[in-house]
Amino acid sequence: MKWMVRMAVVGLALAVLVGAAWAGEVTGKIQKVDQEQKMFVLEDGTQLFAPEGLSLEKLSEGTKVKASYEERDGKNWATAIEVVSE
Repeated sequence: MKWMVRMAVVGLALAVLVGAAWAGEVTGKIQKVDQEQKMFVLEDGTQLFAPEGLSLEKLSEGTKVKASYEERDGKNWATAIEVVSE
């Protein structure tokens, strides 16, 4: 029984570490905003998609942003977007 508990704890810790490896943060100027697809592209080509409940309404081309994201299903999904001053 102890062996099973240890394996479960190790598995959970590994899952947390792998999940953290897929998270990131990026800062840059917006090159394009696509409200229809709920995504925006930074000048370096990074594409970020907004999940349900995360609005892109205040974003426009040329705005500098700092965004946190998670990679899921081969796409970068924004978890937070902050407009930063230059």
